[in-house]
Amino acid sequence: MSQVFHSLVFQPIYNALILLYNIIPGHDLGVAIILLTVVVRLLLYPISKKQIESQKKLQDLQPEIKKLQDKYKGDKEKQGRALMDFYKEKKVNPASGCLPLVVQIVFFIALYQAFIAGINFNSACSDLYKSVACPDSINVNFFGILDLAKPNIVLAIIAAAGQFIQTKMMMTKNPVPAKKGDFSSIMTQQMLYLGPLLTLFIGMRFPAGLALYWVVNTLFAIVQQYLTMKKSELATSDNK
Repeated sequence: MSQVFHSLVFQPIYNALILLYNIIPGHDLGVAIILLTVVVRLLLYPISKKQIESQKKLQDLQPEIKKLQDKYKGDKEKQGRALMDFYKEKKVNPASGCLPLVVQIVFFIALYQAFIAGINFNSACSDLYKSVACPDSINVNFFGILDLAKPNIVLAIIAAAGQFIQTKMMMTKNPVPAKKGDFSSIMTQQMLYLGPLLTLFIGMRFPAGLALYWVVNTLFAIVQQYLTMKKSELATSDNK
């Protein structure tokens, strides 16, 4: 399975990164990372759009879902049937966002590995296609200022802030207050802060190239979420 991932996902992305690096004036790895991140996000746009729409619908329905869970909390079988009928009535599949999310995660892991391979490039070109020239070395200085091979606190903070905004956007405007013992609700609200803190921790310890990718990826996701949610709100208002 790892060989399939390496050949069908990692290698094409890694070759695209080196190809961009070769053709970009000045051979700037930072610019190559930005361009490749945008290209992959554009390719995955339809998939991530579906995942955003599914997640937003479920968030908007949380108050009603919570009422059903409380109503049948003493009978799990009735609760399950009530929830399935509710999802059917609202034409929502709670699992519909899983596959798009898995696809995105697979590509993002490949992007991460490609960026790390580019940052730690040692002229070992075994993973490059014959059509992609192997550079003698990789310039890891972004615009000659930022060393992408070393951690950068500023990029880490920007990445964490972007993660907070992205998570906040997906939360319902009228969240259901977390009750004592309600593990699901508590975790949902805590992830608003745990996610950005984890991003900050990783960004402070890993090469800045990864933080740069995370910043660009998050900014793209924020814009896509805004456009998708805006379109969904307009469609809902038109149907009223």
